[in-house]
Amino acid sequence: MSQDRLESGYIAVEGVIGVGKTSFAQMLSERLGARLINEEVFENPFLADFYKDRKRYALSCQLYFLISRFQQQQQLMVRDLFAQKIVADYLFAKDAIFASVILSERELLDRIRSRNHPFERPIDAEYIELLNNAYDYFFFHYNDTPLLVVKTDEIDFVHRPEHFDDLIDQISKPLAGKKYYSPSAGQIPSQS
Repeated sequence: MSQDRLESGYIAVEGVIGVGKTSFAQMLSERLGARLINEEVFENPFLADFYKDRKRYALSCQLYFLISRFQQQQQLMVRDLFAQKIVADYLFAKDAIFASVILSERELLDRIRSRNHPFERPIDAEYIELLNNAYDYFFFHYNDTPLLVVKTDEIDFVHRPEHFDDLIDQISKPLAGKKYYSPSAGQIPSQS
């Protein structure tokens, strides 16, 4: 997407828990002067119980998220019909992901632990692995809109401004279909 196209439109930032989607969406919305739409995670009354007993609370937890996202999108359509720029830290259709994705990287579990949200403490590596696989499957088959898939293992866009600027560069480029971007921290020019 060109810089001109960054002046209007809707950008959804999606990824597995702990990957940094909310931080990136916030930074991106500030850079673009866009309205930020965050998923209402802390408001979900079933989330803490879900992390303790996933089988028992999965349906309640996901239904809450689905209804919450639907209500946000409905309000967005009414209030921001003529808004120029919107950045959301979720993709509305993400519920399909939670049926089949696996995440196996220990680093993501460490990121979750460092956030220190009490309701996330029971999350285990097996659940993260399952989520990661589901995200991989979902986005491998996704073709509804242009899609930039970013591997975030070796970058830190929150603490390294050059990494954030590099991601903005990637988002600004024309995009049709699906593009995979796997930056290496050593390949991104550092700021002087």
